[in-house]
Amino acid sequence: MAFGFGGSKKMLYDVRQRPQAIWFKGEVFIGFKGGGNKPASGQRERVAPTHASLLSYDPANRQFSAPIKFGKMTDDHHDCPVIWADKDDHLHFLYKCHNEPGIHLVANQPGGMGTSEDDWEVLPDIAPMVSYPTVYRLHDDSDMVYYRTAGHSSSWSYKITRDNGRIWEGPENHVTNLDLLGFPEWSSYQAKILSRDRKFLHVVFTDYDDVKSNDPNRLYNPRYEQVVGNNWKYNLSYVRINLDTHEVTNFDGETLETPVHFETARQKCQIWDTVWRGAGVPPALSLDDNGNPEILHVLSEVNIETHGYYYVRFVDGDWEKTRITSSNHQWNSSYLKRDKKGHLHAYVIVGEGYADKPGINYSHGGGRIEHWLSKDQGNSWKLHRDITPDATQYPGWSFNNVQPVMRSDGSTVDGMLLFYGWLDGSKPDAVAFLLDESDLGET
Repeated sequence: MAFGFGGSKKMLYDVRQRPQAIWFKGEVFIGFKGGGNKPASGQRERVAPTHASLLSYDPANRQFSAPIKFGKMTDDHHDCPVIWADKDDHLHFLYKCHNEPGIHLVANQPGGMGTSEDDWEVLPDIAPMVSYPTVYRLHDDSDMVYYRTAGHSSSWSYKITRDNGRIWEGPENHVTNLDLLGFPEWSSYQAKILSRDRKFLHVVFTDYDDVKSNDPNRLYNPRYEQVVGNNWKYNLSYVRINLDTHEVTNFDGETLETPVHFETARQKCQIWDTVWRGAGVPPALSLDDNGNPEILHVLSEVNIETHGYYYVRFVDGDWEKTRITSSNHQWNSSYLKRDKKGHLHAYVIVGEGYADKPGINYSHGGGRIEHWLSKDQGNSWKLHRDITPDATQYPGWSFNNVQPVMRSDGSTVDGMLLFYGWLDGSKPDAVAFLLDESDLGET
């Protein structure tokens, strides 16, 4: 079902910031960027301005409300919102987060979103600068925001509120900062998932040289024997955060000095040396039967225009990798879920050839959406189905950024998925979609 219109690049965001939809008080509340207008002459290759927006969906009658639009239209796709509910059942809406504090709002009345921006209160800033926020409800009913603290090569950290967003407190030291000790401009992109007891945060990250001078010596990839640019991310590293004590450890349980810098990441945290095979988007994470993170990662293969999806998990003392299928771009953002039977579901973006159509909306991949299934702990995978919207209604469209609907406690809703699609490479014609195969409308 289509629910958001007039969107542009990343109107629903990739795995770096979540959640964008929560199941709450019998409805699903969804944040997105939409309502865009056609770009002015000479602006065809810019992201079209759109509004941070919020609407609700009623599973019982499968209907969407009219959206509330917040603030001014912006052409920064990072301004895409995230949404959560606090312990007193008030919705929170956070948007415009890209190297600035962002705008944090709370609904005036519990249990709903009201009808306009006037029904929301502005709360104090979470931090001086926030990028890529991801929000979690912790075991003691406090809320945490994990985020990047400034620009590309800055640190990653978190803040916790115990009073529903009025006061935020964080650790003495940030979690990671690769840009230290003789490694200027080294950076990371990070994927996160909360432990089942909601006391620990698992973080898996890629690393890359974000050298702004585009120095070809620093950006040369010896595997492919060419300069590849500073948007290529390598390797996978892991840290675990104790959210009560703020202790940061590696997978072996060794306590790490924080912030974790480049040398520590390579020597003590790395779980996969990809040997110069690269990615764009960080991986999608789930939890295995032992509570360890399991990983769905897109990675380059024989050249920089061929990619594959890999399932990575810890088995008998080693991190094993199994290839699932091909990807048509390094920025395709996927979703991994383990169901109650222990079966694994990978929702991935695929296509023929490399996704290099012209236009800003295609700069981060896009294609069809396939659902792959494993019933043997990820050792083998089979194509289960194609869930791409009907090609007779959306001929030639591309789709990306598959993601779940969350509950306020951080668990996922079975049978619901979000993603978005577009046709033109420049126009704000993108549409957001909800796949609802849940039984929520029957309860």
